[in-house]
Amino acid sequence: MDEESNTYTLSAYLIAQLGKNFSDNANEKIEGRQLLHAAIDTIKMLQHMAGGTVCFLEAEDKPQLLDFYEKENSFKRFSTRESKNDGHKLIQLLKVI
Repeated sequence: MDEESNTYTLSAYLIAQLGKNFSDNANEKIEGRQLLHAAIDTIKMLQHMAGGTVCFLEAEDKPQLLDFYEKENSFKRFSTRESKNDGHKLIQLLKVI
């Protein structure tokens, strides 16, 4: 596996934890924006060590969730795909870091 693949895998893992933590009521202890910025700061540190410039994530097609990523945190929508597990629509977003 090359360095970009390692960075992508770790980036995807860090961002994916937002949904998990948010659903466990962690939003009462820390705001989603703070959690996202902590994940992106970690990705930037790893980017410096391993290379790469884009943070990629997938989100459910829910207005509140997409507003969080697009309007509040400057991610850009670039594609969609259907989940292999249950066929629901996922919005693909990216941000240059």
